[in-house]
Amino acid sequence: MLGAFCPCPCFGQDQTSDKAGADLDPVLLVSGMGGSILHSKKKKFGFNTRVWVRLLLADLEFKKKLWSLYNPTTGYTEALDDSTEILVPDDDYGLYAIDILDPSLVVKFLHLKEVYHFHAMINMLLGCGYKKGTTLFGYGYDFRQSNRIDKLMEGLKVKLKAAHQASGGRKVNIISHSMGGLLVLCFMSLHNDVFSKYVNKWICIACPFQGAPGCINDSLLTGLQFVEGFESYFFVSRWTMHQLLVECPSIYEMLANPEFKWKKQPEIQVWQKHSKDGEDSVDLESYGPIESFTLFNEALRHNELNYAGESVALPFNFEILKWAAGTRQVMYNAKLPDGVCFYNIYGTSFDTPFDVCYGSETSPIEDLSEICHSMPQYSFVDGDGTVPAESAQADGFVAIERVAVEASHRGVLHDKTAFKYIQKWLGVEQKVSKHLKSSRVVDASDWPVDVYYSLC
Repeated sequence: MLGAFCPCPCFGQDQTSDKAGADLDPVLLVSGMGGSILHSKKKKFGFNTRVWVRLLLADLEFKKKLWSLYNPTTGYTEALDDSTEILVPDDDYGLYAIDILDPSLVVKFLHLKEVYHFHAMINMLLGCGYKKGTTLFGYGYDFRQSNRIDKLMEGLKVKLKAAHQASGGRKVNIISHSMGGLLVLCFMSLHNDVFSKYVNKWICIACPFQGAPGCINDSLLTGLQFVEGFESYFFVSRWTMHQLLVECPSIYEMLANPEFKWKKQPEIQVWQKHSKDGEDSVDLESYGPIESFTLFNEALRHNELNYAGESVALPFNFEILKWAAGTRQVMYNAKLPDGVCFYNIYGTSFDTPFDVCYGSETSPIEDLSEICHSMPQYSFVDGDGTVPAESAQADGFVAIERVAVEASHRGVLHDKTAFKYIQKWLGVEQKVSKHLKSSRVVDASDWPVDVYYSLC
């Protein structure tokens, strides 16, 4: 991977000879929630449009092509525009879809590091001698769907087989991030024999094993903002994202596990105004993981979106909740096969939402549907800013090592300390410190200096 330098600014070239990386076990990178490029394709004409992630016309294209409804008959979330299908590009051996999530010149100009996803890790692995298509692969997927849905499970199986064959029959080392760990967990549970056959090591990073209570509860009630600050004006809005997430099984599957023995049960709190016999009172109501379902139902009972001039009801979806309960059971049944080594990296030292509160004593919520148009107040615990450390380290397996790093949820993907652990566990080391090109669009030398790594 460290051979001849390619002068073309648009297409990176592996900088190794054909023999480089021949003695390495293949690595498969598995992304998490929002961690894959998604394309919308017209079924008849076959034109692709990137709908996630994009900056130009982001909100408009998202609404037109990615807003979806869950189909309880099939278990899939399907786009409202039934003339299109959502696809994940498989270019560059699956790495393109999880590298830079908006591989455009605009991102290069803005240095929008939030969408440089697996970029630094791919470069680190290239620098250790891995070769794309022989010992380095990526798996991006339609993250709207359930982590145990057949299409995603089959896709992971195909990737494992491809990596196994391309490397000359070597077993695969999986590195998963965030919700990607839940997908791997489901695969291990449902296809344990296949997992045992093809997998050597599983390095799990920032996985919400027991849920991400604060972030997921609020995502279902008010939405999610992936990009903060000035750039957010060019991105998908919080409410536009909310209207998708209400119909995503993957989100429901990351609700707090009510069976887990939390140090303190996560809660949703609401300052609510009550009137009785002409007297008003304000009370702080609390809802635990199970009681929250009633709150979601009340808060979202009038939720709807306007699509193509028609109103589409989007209440809290109990069919998805039922499916998600089945997924939780699948994950609970997962067993680590003999001979497979498990490692866990989780983030700490960041304020991480845990309890979430709506309204205030002086400005209470009168009708629970008002919650959806209010701003949350969080109480925090230690974690990576998204997943509590308590959840991320509760994998339930006998780990070879389980380590905490001071890194944020997405920042861990370019964290120096995390990279050192990964190199140690893979039994490799950085061979060169030159900037490499992993993207076909953006030169790695354009990666912000404070984010780019130097491990030599």
